[in-house]
Amino acid sequence: MTLKIAIQKSGRLYDDSVKLLKECGIEFNNSLNKLKTEASNFPLEILFLRDDDIPQYVADKVADIGIVGENVVMEKQKDVRVLERLGFGKCRLSIAFPKGKKYQGINSLGGTRIATSYTHILTGFLKKNKINAEIHEISGSVEIAPGIGLADAICDLVSSGSTLFTNGLREVETIMKSEALLIGNPLLSKQEQAIVDKLIFRIQAVKKASKNKYILLNAPNKNLDKIISLIPGMKSPTILPLAQEGWSSVHSVLMEDVFWEVIEKLKTAGAQGILVVPIEKMIL
Repeated sequence: MTLKIAIQKSGRLYDDSVKLLKECGIEFNNSLNKLKTEASNFPLEILFLRDDDIPQYVADKVADIGIVGENVVMEKQKDVRVLERLGFGKCRLSIAFPKGKKYQGINSLGGTRIATSYTHILTGFLKKNKINAEIHEISGSVEIAPGIGLADAICDLVSSGSTLFTNGLREVETIMKSEALLIGNPLLSKQEQAIVDKLIFRIQAVKKASKNKYILLNAPNKNLDKIISLIPGMKSPTILPLAQEGWSSVHSVLMEDVFWEVIEKLKTAGAQGILVVPIEKMIL
């Protein structure tokens, strides 16, 4: 049995989706303009589709699973289930106003014309906040709408904000935060689910590895207890005696988000020769 997965054929999630699958040890040919391909070492067929179509294809079981932005899943409202949050493609869906236009809070949206391709999400946001505004549905180049007089504001995805800045806009309200999701059809067979579970196991190992670093250092034995308390590792550090008496080599795993803070404390505690190595996979 072969599982079918849909990913973007182009766009902001394509590169990271392909990278994730290959980091999971799945080998396939993703040459340009190819609409589908099969993995050579895993029971997986990859379909390259428009991101807006992926929830529908998964709901209809043309594809069993798919990688797509949370914003698309929320907008399309198809019968799919979220299998795993993937941690890449992070952005936010926001409302932006022209820089020169006064904005005094969410009530400033009342009576405005807002251009967006996310009509379902925006409608829900306005209804929740009891705001009466006119929605103009457009696709592509939403950010130019205020400049050409089509709308007073826009609702669109924002990553760095550089596109808004270039078009004379500023972010005023965040509606939702989004990242890439692995979604699945809710009616997978036991055999299909077994393959999905194997894929998710690999994905989680890759995700854990990306958030951690392998650290090796030399520590004076008199300070070992202090140093061990700073880097407890997954269970406990590995400690090996050095040829030089009174010193040990300490090996452990360190979370990246506290990395620099802990390194400074290790140096203060007497650690020397600190080496930091990326982790390719991490299985707990």
